[in-house]
Amino acid sequence: MDLPKFNDTFLPILDILDDGQIITGRKLIELVEQKYYSELPAELLNQTTKSGERLIENRIAWGKSYLKKGGMVHYPERGHVQITEKGKSANRESITLEKMNADAIDFYRPENSQIEKPVSTLSPQDLIDTGIEQIERNVKNELLEKLKKYDPYAFEKVVLILLNKMGYGEYVETSKSRDGGIDGVMNEDKLGLEKIYIQAKRFTENKVQETDIRNFIGAMSGDTTKGIFVTTTDFTESAKKKAKEAHHKIILIDGVRLVDLMYKYGVGVQTKNSYEVKAVDTDFFEMEDV
Repeated sequence: MDLPKFNDTFLPILDILDDGQIITGRKLIELVEQKYYSELPAELLNQTTKSGERLIENRIAWGKSYLKKGGMVHYPERGHVQITEKGKSANRESITLEKMNADAIDFYRPENSQIEKPVSTLSPQDLIDTGIEQIERNVKNELLEKLKKYDPYAFEKVVLILLNKMGYGEYVETSKSRDGGIDGVMNEDKLGLEKIYIQAKRFTENKVQETDIRNFIGAMSGDTTKGIFVTTTDFTESAKKKAKEAHHKIILIDGVRLVDLMYKYGVGVQTKNSYEVKAVDTDFFEMEDV
């Protein structure tokens, strides 16, 4: 089960508007969702775009926009929508994405263009989000590969810098261990009243074992009750069980979560490009002195 594509909303939108009434775009979205999609699981209905807008609302809005391009609906006044005579009389089987694109006026297509682009069922917003997600995956994969080949001792600094960026206080690096494990003490608060013990293991393939967790717990005894164990790979099931059953509070961060956090807090990555997405300012055209 998945959310409807934006073109799947064409017929539901026309059904809601079929009585010819003029309603607000906001009300249209509410009615379409209530009648056609309210039975979808909450985890689907609560999905959002990269900008934080509810995805189902975004797709219904894009469906409305494409129907306007195809002449099936129009905007009789600011913020309102109404079905057209073309929309009322149209054969419902003919209301497809291909048809909407064919009927729309494309001001940016060269007159002599003979190239037919394939029709995508992804809305422009979906295409943006999909592209961003692909870039994120590629960057995170590359980041994880670099970490796995990184100097084990330098990896300590990466972990401590990340935790500091996440809002924890100052940190102290401890002496280097012979097995490549990396230890440090991080202040949970700015004054250092609560301390967190850090251990990181830079592995290429091996997983963190139960004995590693047991040794970590032993090192924490009498010093602190909180610890974070970070690795570039993963933890065995027995290691996870040992950490969960410990009297201490131990957070395990595997390679996937590590690069997620580094990406989110800007550690080891940089912004390469930034794009603005603009929309027509309807308030501007409502000014009397324009």
